[in-house]
This record gives sequence, structure tokens and C-alpha cells, in this order.
Amino acid sequence: MSNIHGIYNTSLSLLTDLYQLTMAYGYFKNGIHEKEVVFNLFFRKNPFKGGYTITAGLDYVIEFLKNYKFTDDDIDYLKTLTGNDDKLLFSEDFLNYLKNMKFTCSIEAIEEGTIVFPHEPLIRVRGPIIQAQLLETILLNIINFQTLIATKSSRICAAAKGEAVLEFGLRRAQGIDGGLSASRAAYIGGGGATSNVLAGKVFGIPVKGTHAHSWIMTFDSEMEAFDKYAFAMPNNSLFLVDTYDTIEGVKKAIEIGRKLRKNGHEMLGIRLDSGDLAYLSIEARKIMDEAGFKDAVIVASNDLDEFLIESLKTQGAKITVWGVGTKLATAYDQPALGGVYKLSAIKNGENWDYKIKLSEQLIKVSNPGLQMVKRFSDKDGNFLGDMIYDELLGVSKNRIIDPKDSTRSKSFENSENNDLLTSIFEKGNLVYKSPDLSTIRNRVQEQLSKLHESIKRFHNPHEYPVGLEENLHDFKVKLIKKARGE
Repeated sequence: MSNIHGIYNTSLSLLTDLYQLTMAYGYFKNGIHEKEVVFNLFFRKNPFKGGYTITAGLDYVIEFLKNYKFTDDDIDYLKTLTGNDDKLLFSEDFLNYLKNMKFTCSIEAIEEGTIVFPHEPLIRVRGPIIQAQLLETILLNIINFQTLIATKSSRICAAAKGEAVLEFGLRRAQGIDGGLSASRAAYIGGGGATSNVLAGKVFGIPVKGTHAHSWIMTFDSEMEAFDKYAFAMPNNSLFLVDTYDTIEGVKKAIEIGRKLRKNGHEMLGIRLDSGDLAYLSIEARKIMDEAGFKDAVIVASNDLDEFLIESLKTQGAKITVWGVGTKLATAYDQPALGGVYKLSAIKNGENWDYKIKLSEQLIKVSNPGLQMVKRFSDKDGNFLGDMIYDELLGVSKNRIIDPKDSTRSKSFENSENNDLLTSIFEKGNLVYKSPDLSTIRNRVQEQLSKLHESIKRFHNPHEYPVGLEENLHDFKVKLIKKARGE
């Protein structure tokens, strides 16, 4: 179940940077606002020093674009903006144009839950330059964040090695929408449930939670607190045991567990939120097993991430459910993906002029053209490498050239292949049916199974082969030389 429709049921057209509007105005005043262009949204480095990235957020983009328009209220606000001479920033004819503008762009995108890599266009926008330009900020805002969180979630779930991961970072998330979209992206990445009840309602994500330390502190004793909670919720009794003395807390939880069992219920388990989680989980497991509660789970929280989970498992921790909050919902160790949105082609008459952005940093030199992505696989479906190619230049042979080092290339002549970009909007009309969230989530796991283990490791991962098709590479080199006057 997913009910994303209606999240953006009010105008969000002004959720943009002012310079998008000033550029749009410049295009309009110079009479080139209807000129057809292509923009590509991509990122330059895998996050968290990892070997892969999981794209997410496309459904939010679709919902935004379905409702994209400038309302009377939007126009009234823009009429109040002034320049440094205190005169109106935008003319009335431009504002009337915005008010009557209908979305007519064509959008191709890589589906959510797909493993992607640097420089590959996650979204390709083709249409009037005024519209394509105005979409930059919101597309980056949505895709950057959800892609980042989905990737972080995937890494945390990999560290947990099949054990349940619960996302409960709402209280530390970056605002209301940050919390909601983080819960969604974390579920896509592999999280099994969330504490975020609104995310449960909107997206159909399973919700989990019991009580906090304040519940224990409300009563005169820890035993009384456990007993009162078990009375109130006998079918949801998982006890937080570290308020005063963790080991004693485990023993008291067992006493209440026996009482629950006599009444036909079963204690779910305990939660550890502080202290030496490896040692305490091992001791708690012994105590619960000896008392006959072998099926009771041990949930751990307390600033967990993939590295701490990996360490705890190495230490033999007996934790079976991992509650991850701040470091998942905020992508604590890398707060931004760094995705960018670059112009790659402008149509003049019947011909396309390819565009390129130069930089002294090679990684920041953009790729030109009407870009597509082709993925190569072996007979078992395992991923071998990706090619960025141009729709018009075509593919001369299944060989990629490393854009950072033209002496390096890789061939896939006898491999299976498929294009990753799929049509979402055609000239403003939605032609794509979004899958449900569980389908997107399952896609992540299926794709991860096709990726070599060396690319998925946390430390010094192997670099997945991604390169330019030979025709596109040669054309890019020509554009670079031309721009530099060589």
C-alpha cells in the first residue's frame, strides 16, 4: 500500500532558488524561452566512500510534476519582489506567462531502487529551456536526499546480515518532510519497519515501537513499570531494560514475561539503548535462554550505523534487531549526495548543439549530448559494467572508455545489455505507472545480488566499470579542445 498522491496537493512551484526564476526571466526577455534543451541530473561520487548508490525519490518527482503550476498566490508573491533599484523584478507579461504555462517536458529516468553509479543520468529532462531550468532545484532536492538515505539504509542492512533493521530517526530528522521522506527511502534501502506512524499511513510501511525511559521513570520501580506496560499492551511487550541497571532490568523483564505467558501472551523481548552492547547482549541472551525465553529478541539502539553494527557482530553480539535513528535518517557521516543538474544540448532548428562544462577538476567536466545508460550483464544477470552513450551518435561497439583516463577501456561484446532510462513523461503527459513501495524495495535486493561482493564492501570497495561509449567519448574530446581553443 502506498498513498503518496496528495502529498503535494498545494502549489510548490516557488520551492526553488531565486536564480532559477531570474534565469527564466532572462530567457523570456531574450525570446529563447521555448528553445528545446536537454538537462541531466547526476552525481559525481558514490556516497559514504562506497562502491554503489541506490536511486530513490522518483515517485515524489512524479507527484510534484503532476501538480506543477504557478497559482494566483504564487504570482501575487512574485509581484512583490524588487531589484536593487526598488523597481519590480519581473514584468507583468512574464508573470502572466508563468501563470498560464503548462508543463510540456519529456522526462526519462532510472527507476527507483536501481543501483547506479557516478556520472550516469538519473533523470533526463527534455523540453523548453524555461521549464527545464525551473525544475532544477526541486529535482535535486528530492533525488539527492532520498537517494542518499536509501543508500545508507542499504549499507546498514548489509551490516546487519539479514537481521531486522528498524528506522526510528524521525525526532532527529531534518524537519517534517525530511523525516517522512527519510522513512520512505530507508524502507526502499532495506529497512524492515519504521517508528514513523505517518510514514506507515502514507506509504504502508510497517510501524514498530513500545516505550521509552520516561515510561520506566514514571513509576516507583522498574518492575512496576514493566508490569503496567504488560497489562496495557500484552501483545506488544518489549521492555527497555537499561534505565537503572541493565542486567537487573533483564531479570525483571523475565519475571513479567513469565506472568505474560501464564495469561496466554508472550514477551517479545528487550531493548538495549546504552552501555557495552556486545557484552550486555551476550549476557542478556544467556539469562533469557536459561529462563526459557529463547525466542525473545534483543533490540539494540544508541547511535548505530553500518560500522558499529559490523563491529558488534564481530564481537559476537547477540542482537537480533537493530534500531537505527540519527545516523540513518540524517545520513550522519555525509549529509548531502552532491547531485548536480547540467545542460547538455540545445536544439537549433533541426540540429542539436552539444554543450559541455569545463573545469580544472576533471571530475567536474560534464558529459554532452542526449545521454542514455546501458548496463551489461553476464548470462546469469550479474552486472559487468555500464555505458553512457548518446541517443543520436549511437553505439558503434560495446566498449566503454574511462572518462578519467582515455587509455583505459573495457569491452562487453558477448554480454547481455539493457537501457536503464525509462520514459516517465512524454511532452508533459505521464506515461509511467509507479510500482508499489514493496516492489521498489525488492528491486534493491535483487540488484544487490547481481553486484560483485568487492563493490559492496565498506572499506576500499572495488570500482564498478562505468565509461563513455566511443563515439560520445571522441565527441566530448573535440568539444573540450574547441572550448579551450586548441
